[in-house]
Amino acid sequence: MTALRLWLGAAFAAALATTAQAQNAPGVTATEIKIGNTMPYSGPASALSATGKAIVAYFDQVNEQGGVGGRKINLMSLDDGFSPPKTMEAARRLVEGEGIAFIAATMGTAPSSAIAKYLNANKVPQIFLISSASKWNDPQNMPWSIALPWAPNYISEAKINVAYARAKNPNARFAVLYQNDDAGKDYLRGVKEALGPDADKAIALASSFEVADPTVDSQVLTLAATKADAFLIYSVTPRACAQALRKAHEVGWRPQRFLASGCANKATVMDPAGIEAGKGVLSLGSLKPYVAEPKGDAAMQAYIDFMKARLPGVDPNNTAALYGYTVAEALVALLKQCGNDLSRDNIMKQAANLKNVSLSLLLPGITLNTSPTDFRPIKDGYMLEFNGADWVVVSEMLRGT
Repeated sequence: MTALRLWLGAAFAAALATTAQAQNAPGVTATEIKIGNTMPYSGPASALSATGKAIVAYFDQVNEQGGVGGRKINLMSLDDGFSPPKTMEAARRLVEGEGIAFIAATMGTAPSSAIAKYLNANKVPQIFLISSASKWNDPQNMPWSIALPWAPNYISEAKINVAYARAKNPNARFAVLYQNDDAGKDYLRGVKEALGPDADKAIALASSFEVADPTVDSQVLTLAATKADAFLIYSVTPRACAQALRKAHEVGWRPQRFLASGCANKATVMDPAGIEAGKGVLSLGSLKPYVAEPKGDAAMQAYIDFMKARLPGVDPNNTAALYGYTVAEALVALLKQCGNDLSRDNIMKQAANLKNVSLSLLLPGITLNTSPTDFRPIKDGYMLEFNGADWVVVSEMLRGT
């Protein structure tokens, strides 16, 4: 009996200690976990704000169902206008003023980069930031930053695109339009690495643009003059992607076209570009393409029902919203994996130890996997093609490196 009392006492003390640990962690109480986020609700990338709206709506649904581990998720989502200085200002407010547990799903490479050093120095997890730049797979120098991109990182994406193009035309010459930032330079690097010693001859021309540029028409005209066989378009902003497709179509340039994974979006890219301009465009993806009438796909139907009920003003065929739904699902899975230890150390530890985590809208065979030495949750994808109405899968699973 004495031994039993001692065991029960020890167990009770351990439970109290675990509860205290969770409640004493920044942003965590017995009933709430406070998370920070920045999103371009205004500015040149405001079309991507559907991601933030979907995350907020998803957490509202989770909270109505009791939260995670009995705690409601309090997401503080601030507008940064896709401006790195504003992202820095918002991050300081969230960490120092609001006392959030961690920052999640910041949109874009440049805004996320602006706050990475600050968050890492203060050991605040930067979880599932939205960028496919290779720089985020750096556990040694940025141990508190981990991305969850739309597809494999930009270097891998570019290599897969080049391999796919060369399989159709081994002698293809490439024209590349890329955003002038770390992400765009990553993509161009991937193209060059894929082409190897042939890069100088195989790349007809590479032309950059700034996010704030009103159009990319002049760059596209210069690229079209090369008469390259393949046109590779990298941008994080739907506007630039739509403009590039439309202008190439207007001047009668008909190369094989590859669109950055983040721009494979009917609502914000293909419709503004013009359906005829978008037919046949290819893009690498890891998320299921939207289907208006999913037959037998309960997960896609659940997403559509969610959008109709929670965000009736947002087109469900907006990939930014579909991605927001997915990253919110991933964050909930992470919080569940953390159990009652919601310390910043354990949140980051669990994010770096994801094993075959399934999400409802990932394509078959793709799961989230990370390790302390490899922070890339997604490494593989499928080639998608826009058929004039929807994006459809046209390949087997393509392995990234």
